[in-house]
Amino acid sequence: MIINHPILGPRDAQEFVYLGDASLMNRPDTMTAGIEAFHDWLYTRDNPAGLHRELWYHEQGDRSWLVVTRNTLTHEITQVELARDVALALRRSK
Repeated sequence: MIINHPILGPRDAQEFVYLGDASLMNRPDTMTAGIEAFHDWLYTRDNPAGLHRELWYHEQGDRSWLVVTRNTLTHEITQVELARDVALALRRSK
């Protein structure tokens, strides 16, 4: 599988480490959210068939974090974004 890194271009997936669901970036505020919200964020995961946003870490490269939108049935990658850009957009939308 080839991941088209937004800065470095196409890279083999073996250079990366899969780190799970990209919704982990939406951590609830521990000061205002209840314990239930934090529990759900920590332990509840979807296992979708189809498009899914995932976190990938470029371990054997520039050590960047990426949000990869991938079809879990076909492994087709439809979008790759720098995780910092996604996090900034999330912060601005709150």
